[in-house]
Amino acid sequence: MAGTPFRSRLIFLSIFIFISTNTVFQVDGNSNPTFGRLLNPAKMGLKKEKLSHFRIYWHDVASGPKPTAVRIAEAPSTSKSPTLFGATVMIDDPLTEGPELSSKLLGRAQGFYASAAQTDVAYLVAMNFAFSTGKYNGSSISIFGRNPVLSKVREMPIVGGSGLFRFARGYVQFHTVNYNIKTGDATNEYNIYVFHY
Repeated sequence: MAGTPFRSRLIFLSIFIFISTNTVFQVDGNSNPTFGRLLNPAKMGLKKEKLSHFRIYWHDVASGPKPTAVRIAEAPSTSKSPTLFGATVMIDDPLTEGPELSSKLLGRAQGFYASAAQTDVAYLVAMNFAFSTGKYNGSSISIFGRNPVLSKVREMPIVGGSGLFRFARGYVQFHTVNYNIKTGDATNEYNIYVFHY
């Protein structure tokens, strides 16, 4: 009979867990959720998920009278760091159809990147690709990840989106097309692989 108090506690704990986890989705007599509810994706207009590929060019312009990349913060020790550790840059970079800055504008990359490594050149990147043309006008893809700048090809995850990219997931692969060491201006080619509805 030594196991009886243990069994009683185990039964009580099981009942408590069942009640507390089911309370979140408990529905009252009027079919109104008390906290949350399960949804049918089809009733929200979500059809079959599809995989799309886009190739665009990202232009980081640090020079000239209207830069699209501006340093907004740094640590006191940033200037002594070989990787500029702590430097943070806010961006509103053009996204174009071709590698030339003058090619068709498809949208803007808005967000920031920050030097997040002390021993190599790697940035923490958080940005939205906000599209402004065609059927994707007003839709965006959110990207968050690590950019090891000196690697030939880099990859970051897509963590979400809006508009036609609601519930987006996937990744981007990108490489540097050109970089001007004097001005800091850069152009990257982005290949976007995104699941969306």
